[in-house]
Amino acid sequence: VQLQASGGGLVQAGGSLRLSCAAPGRTFSNYHMGWFRQAPGKEREFVAAINWSGGSTYYADSVKGRFTISRDNAKNTVYLQMNSLKPEDTAVYYCAAKGKSYSLLHPAYDYWGQGTQVTVSS
Repeated sequence: VQLQASGGGLVQAGGSLRLSCAAPGRTFSNYHMGWFRQAPGKEREFVAAINWSGGSTYYADSVKGRFTISRDNAKNTVYLQMNSLKPEDTAVYYCAAKGKSYSLLHPAYDYWGQGTQVTVSS
């Protein structure tokens, strides 16, 4: 599965961004989708996940209430709406996919996008 993340940029603290991740040419609804991020000098961390139908989501505590993951299976795209951004949200954000036979909570993902940079200035 080829994943193409976009939508990153530079934003002031308190602002918003929406990331998109497209998966062209595949049966998108066969996959659970996730967003991860990696800040400089830190390990990659989980941000949010959504199940294949969009009916179930879960979030890292650090973004709960500020970020919303959603998907449009007709457009083969998953989104991450990020509000009330903080400088500590600065990172490269990656989308990832795993087959829907896995539990949504299973930590392993099979496919990864190239990442998009999000920078939040104070």
